[in-house]
Amino acid sequence: MRVLVACESSGTVREAFRKLGYDAWSNDMLPADDSSEYHIQGDCVEAIKSREWDLIIMHPPCTALAVSGNAWYGKDMPKHQERLAAIEWTMNLWKLATSVCDHVCMENPVGVLPIKPTQYIQPYQFGHPESKKTGLWLHGLNSLEDTDNVKEIHDSLPRKERMRIHYLSPSKDRWKIRSKTFQGIADAMAAQWPLQFSLMFKQKKEA
Repeated sequence: MRVLVACESSGTVREAFRKLGYDAWSNDMLPADDSSEYHIQGDCVEAIKSREWDLIIMHPPCTALAVSGNAWYGKDMPKHQERLAAIEWTMNLWKLATSVCDHVCMENPVGVLPIKPTQYIQPYQFGHPESKKTGLWLHGLNSLEDTDNVKEIHDSLPRKERMRIHYLSPSKDRWKIRSKTFQGIADAMAAQWPLQFSLMFKQKKEA
C-alpha cells in the first residue's frame, strides 16, 4: 500500500504508516524535519502526479482559510484576495487528488472552504487532552473513530492548558508547531484506514 502525505514536513503521519509496514512518503516544499529519505521535496501537485498512490492525505496551508484569520483575510480586509486565491488553489488540489486516487483525506481547521468536511475531530478523541477542532474531507474513506477519548481530563484542565496550541508564544516556528498533526490522530489514520482497504480487497476476492 503506497501512501502520500502531502504538505507535511514533520513526518508524523508518514512515520505512523511506515511503522506499520506501509510504503508511505511525505511531501512538502520544505525538507523533512527528520531528514528522511522517504520525503519528496517540492510542489505537492507534482508529487501527486509522480506515481500511483493508494491513499493520499493532504494538509494544505490553512493560514488564509481558517476562520481564526478573519480579521486579516475576511471580506473587505487587506488580505481577502489571498483568501480567495487560497480557496481556489485548495479546491483544485482536492479535485486533482480525488481524480487520480480512490482514497483521499484532506485536513484543515474550521475554515471557509465551500465544501463541508465529512467529519470534525478533536485531539482529545485520540489521547491528547487538548482542543483543536479539525475538519477531515474524506473521499472513499470511513470516518475516523475515537481511539482514546480523554474529554473528561480535557474539560478539567485550565483553558490555557487544554488550548495550548492557541496560546503559543510568537516564534519563527509557531506556525509549524500549530500545523503538526497530533500523534494520536496520525496513529488512528494508520491503524484504521488500511483495515478498510483489507476488507475491500477481501470482499472483491470473495465476490
